[in-house]
Amino acid sequence: MSLLADFTDKPIKHNPVFVLALGLCPTLAVTTTVRNGVAMAAATTAVLVCANLLVSLLRRWIPNPIRIACYIVIIAGFVTMVEIVMKAVAPPAVNEALGIFVPLIVVNCMILGRAEAFASRHGPGPSLMDGLGIGVGFLLALLAISLVREVLGAGTLWGYRLTPITAGGVTLLPQVEPITVLGMAPGAFLVIGLLFALFRWIGRRRRESARASAVPAVPQVAGDFQDETRRGSGGGGTGGSPASEFRRGGSTGWQAASGTQRSSEGA
Repeated sequence: MSLLADFTDKPIKHNPVFVLALGLCPTLAVTTTVRNGVAMAAATTAVLVCANLLVSLLRRWIPNPIRIACYIVIIAGFVTMVEIVMKAVAPPAVNEALGIFVPLIVVNCMILGRAEAFASRHGPGPSLMDGLGIGVGFLLALLAISLVREVLGAGTLWGYRLTPITAGGVTLLPQVEPITVLGMAPGAFLVIGLLFALFRWIGRRRRESARASAVPAVPQVAGDFQDETRRGSGGGGTGGSPASEFRRGGSTGWQAASGTQRSSEGA
């Protein structure tokens, strides 16, 4: 159950882009198309999972003063392997679009940060699930950004031109007029900023609704106490609330003390 939690909590609650704000350089650079975003997420996830696993296995033998340098060497080795595989299997257009950003995975703070913050402190199982969860979260973030930029910025999806779709005289998908700026660098900042604001607004609304659902329990307790007090004070003669009993007892004791003092003065 703990391993499952290590995986399921990361894509949303610890999303590397929209929550931790890590790996923004490749996020802004390669999300012009969905194909590039998926390829970048796949390469980063492969390096992240392998680096997390190896760092976790070697964590007891890595000297603390040089641990960061060791992590970078481990990450660089897996980046080299991933780059060779991508050159062999990925389409030339994807390799050309990703360009220098695949080798730059070596210095991606998301991978180095998970190695330092999680893998170096946990066993292989949790570290493996942490890498998978963060990788899935990175994929979801790149998909959201690249989908908006490609569809609205170029009028395409996965490289195919979007055409209007009609059924029974009803337009299901209208003609998309490309917004050129979304395919440029300023468009990347604009889209990611709007998505940041959207997800923060959703999170705030969820927190407010959770607090609102927990508030009515407190007034109910106070109301029950007031009802008990009224019933006790209206019971006539013998019954009464603790406060009224205290007041009556205190008044009687004060009167008795006053009478004793007067009688001693008269004597």
